[in-house]
Amino acid sequence: MISSPEQQAVDAAITSRRSIRAFLSTSIERADIAAILEVASRAPSGTNTQPWKVYVLTGAARDALCARITEAYRDPEQNRRHQEEYAYYPREWKSPYIDRRRKVGWDLYALLGLTRDNKEGMAAQHARNFNFFDAPVGMIFTIDRVMEQGSWLDYGMFLQGIMIAARARGLDTCPQAAFTQFHAIIAEQLSLPDNEMVVCGMALGVADPARIENALVTEREPVERFATFVGDAPGIVNDAY
Repeated sequence: MISSPEQQAVDAAITSRRSIRAFLSTSIERADIAAILEVASRAPSGTNTQPWKVYVLTGAARDALCARITEAYRDPEQNRRHQEEYAYYPREWKSPYIDRRRKVGWDLYALLGLTRDNKEGMAAQHARNFNFFDAPVGMIFTIDRVMEQGSWLDYGMFLQGIMIAARARGLDTCPQAAFTQFHAIIAEQLSLPDNEMVVCGMALGVADPARIENALVTEREPVERFATFVGDAPGIVNDAY
């Protein structure tokens, strides 16, 4: 099949998306943020429920939230008081998932020159989550507590839409589950209503090309390792997958 310019553009936006962990201070126009969110809002959702809600933080509002969460993270006593409201990761790890998790972690730390015994260095790197990795735009996503698992699946497609629409505009992102531990602080700072649960955060901005952590490209399994083709679709050699 001969690829079209449209296909190439979409594929490039998807495959160039990475979790960026160091951003330039370059400001992002509000109109551009709104356009990204408008595009992403075309994500499918069961019976068009559109379960997403977004808080876009810039300037002093962003800085205040970052400072408050970083303070809580750095203080062991405060840190212990904050727990996630939902389990993002499995409660019991097994292969291959734990292996992939460990690999991406150590690949990142290796780029940063952090060894296993440098606990303070690793903690400092994790703390950068709470400053949105210096991105000028931070987003906090919430969902109504009445929504169930299907709506969370819909939410993932919405988040992907934001990241791809950002790439189409030459911008980068980092989706961040780390914020969920500090949902109580977020709720207080943003005056969230009681019915809203924090889903995650996301950094948005221009990637800093000089920062070594942005050289990290995570591995992906080949199609034949995760896909099973059933049937006789034209052009598919079934025994190859």
